[in-house]
Amino acid sequence: MQTGIAACELGNAYERETCRAANSGEYASWREELIWGQVHDGNAFFLGGAAGHAGLFGDAPDTLTIGNQFLAARSKLLKPETCELFRMNMTEGLNEARSVGWQLAATKDSTAGPSLPTDSFGHTGFTGTTCWIDPQNERVFILLTNRTHAHSLPFTNINSVRRQFHTLAVESLAAL
Repeated sequence: MQTGIAACELGNAYERETCRAANSGEYASWREELIWGQVHDGNAFFLGGAAGHAGLFGDAPDTLTIGNQFLAARSKLLKPETCELFRMNMTEGLNEARSVGWQLAATKDSTAGPSLPTDSFGHTGFTGTTCWIDPQNERVFILLTNRTHAHSLPFTNINSVRRQFHTLAVESLAAL
């Protein structure tokens, strides 16, 4: 039994169904067991456990440490002018407001919700996680969830939960 690690889902049901829908043929080595303590993303798993598209894995304190590196006043890795790039809309006029590697809260129906400033930036994860960074107030919001565990396809869209989380977090911080 694993401790301190969240289980994901039973096997690679999402990837398996995607391949079947695309008529990509059968593959004999799908994971059927509970995915626990290894990368959830099937492509990353079959590439040896790490791939650039599969995100980061960690607990809330480690995610906060990484999130702080994108705030100019806290970063030990990046120059302040680099941190400014993360809040600049580089897709002006398109459906989604994006900066370097991040979605901006200015995006219509963003998972940031209505309470974060429009230049806040963030990213979501397949299993339901989210990390949003508010550079104006120097805050990092982390939501670690697991919408894939013990649920069959299709997985629930939890964007409304993400928005509500950020709204409640901002309200709670304003009350301090």
